[in-house]
Amino acid sequence: MSKRKYKISVIQLNLNDVAENNLKKCISWVRDAASQGAEVILLPELYSSHYFCQSEDVDNFALAEPLYSTSFIAFSELAKELGVVIIVPFFEKRMAGIYHNSAYIIDTDGTEAGLYRKMHIPDDPHFYEKFYFTPGDLGFQAIETKKGTVGTLICWDQWYPEAARITALKGAEVLFYPTAIGWHPKEKEQYGENQYGAWMNVMKGHAVANGVFVAAANRIGLEKYLEGTEGIQFWGSSFIAGPQGEILAQASHDKEEILIAEVDLDLQENVRQNWPFFRDRRIDAFGDITKRAIDKK
Repeated sequence: MSKRKYKISVIQLNLNDVAENNLKKCISWVRDAASQGAEVILLPELYSSHYFCQSEDVDNFALAEPLYSTSFIAFSELAKELGVVIIVPFFEKRMAGIYHNSAYIIDTDGTEAGLYRKMHIPDDPHFYEKFYFTPGDLGFQAIETKKGTVGTLICWDQWYPEAARITALKGAEVLFYPTAIGWHPKEKEQYGENQYGAWMNVMKGHAVANGVFVAAANRIGLEKYLEGTEGIQFWGSSFIAGPQGEILAQASHDKEEILIAEVDLDLQENVRQNWPFFRDRRIDAFGDITKRAIDKK
């Protein structure tokens, strides 16, 4: 049973390092967030490594880990010690040849409250995720924790209103989006503002359309590890929005930061009572949404 009010946090970090160092860094920052009153804490996508999807390289599969190994053990112990919920995005090795972009939702007693596998997998220049990740097969979920009922979606999922809608309809009070998104440096001047603006606007739209809180945790820094490329400049700007799309907290483009905001379920209920979008949905007319395209007859 969710409390009527609880505090959530997103942590924005530079994660261009090896797994051991990234783990130590994230543990330290989670401790800091908890000390500031955070009760549900979100880390960025694929926290344990640099963003390796800039190339298609089988050697990068060595970065993956089996379920309930290094990341789960470390953050399970930490969640239990601190009495907080931690959302831990990681590179999952399910079996030889099947890998997922996943996230643990670890409850306050260190147990697994839920597991989410990224459903939408992109394939863009220097975001070659289809090479690495099998699409998720666990569906969209609202996970009950001892602090609140939360939904986790991952990065590319953030562009899909259907994902947000289903997760909210299942009861999620907050949509958490661990993220790794940035600019191609040579495109930033021409397209950067519009790209960043679209990213924020679509998630704020999910907050409004579903009457939910939204929290996105991005990484920062230039990650350039391939010869002959300019790398990716991750744009940070992690944020937390309320159920009317109002920004409750926002980070910079280039600093490591902790954001904290309060989830107020009385406010959420009031917003949904006054903007009854769920009530007025014409579900009898939505059948075509399950089609790939609506072809002309």
